[in-house]
Amino acid sequence: MLSTLVRQVQTLVRYRALIGSLVSRELKARYRGSVLGFVWSFVNPLLLLATYGLVFTYMLPVRRSPDTDPYFVFLFCGILPWTWFSSSLLESAGVLISSGNLIKKVLFPAEVLPVVTVLANLCHFAFGLPILVAVLLWSGHLSPLALLAVIPMLVQLVLTLGLALFISALTVHFRDIANILGHVLHLWFFSTPVLYAYADVPALQPLLRLNPMTHVMIGYQEALFFGAFGHWRGLLAALVVALVAFAAGAWLFERLRDTLAEEV
Repeated sequence: MLSTLVRQVQTLVRYRALIGSLVSRELKARYRGSVLGFVWSFVNPLLLLATYGLVFTYMLPVRRSPDTDPYFVFLFCGILPWTWFSSSLLESAGVLISSGNLIKKVLFPAEVLPVVTVLANLCHFAFGLPILVAVLLWSGHLSPLALLAVIPMLVQLVLTLGLALFISALTVHFRDIANILGHVLHLWFFSTPVLYAYADVPALQPLLRLNPMTHVMIGYQEALFFGAFGHWRGLLAALVVALVAFAAGAWLFERLRDTLAEEV
């Protein structure tokens, strides 16, 4: 599996120019014909924040500690990276099937397609960061430690790439995964401290620690909202899981590569 992982990384590095070109094409295609165009990359995070903030502040208020005030700022620190994560996995489930004409070309490296999906959603995440920084600055929560948010970002990138490779290859053979995935991600969302702080649910902490996205989310929240960064052990554990996920995704993709063109 280690040799497969190394080969996969080498392949992605070799085709970096192709990946960059496809990411650019994906970003342009997403808003083609739209009046606002790329402005939607900034508007969507605000609309998402407004929706969740309205629901969980006024309609379905949750019990929370005063440490998470203002709540909508705390919420934004988690919603933005989670949207990158969930959108990447949902889109990767069908990316090979929808691009069957490319996969059937002998020299086309199919593994770049789920990678492009993850990186395109990373770009949308990056477009939302200026909005988040402005909100943090307005609320007085922005500190120099916000720069450390790049650490959970890198862990999340590795984890998301591994899961995207795994899901995209498996969905080609088992189409039901695309339908099940949405429900799994909903459960995963509520099992990750996005709407609530990890410290507010002590009874659930032993279970939440098994979730690698818990540690990633705590890393974001500490660096961006709380102005502290001490969750190193949790992030290290999440990195180990992310590397295993990437290795497993690379191994499965390599194992199924020869059958992908036939199944799409």
